[in-house]
Amino acid sequence: MAEALVVASKVKDAIKEQDCNTASDAVDALSAKVAEMIKDAAKRAKENGRKTVRGIDF
Repeated sequence: MAEALVVASKVKDAIKEQDCNTASDAVDALSAKVAEMIKDAAKRAKENGRKTVRGIDF
């Protein structure tokens, strides 16, 4: 398993607020998506000559 990038309890709370349950693989899947988003944002920042990832990069 990769390093967790999201707080499981917060994710579960947010899903519960939508009146849904959280499957055992949901938090890991979300963390993987976040990791991919970070990778893409860092690439975009570098392509624009920056080392700082900004909100616009997402």
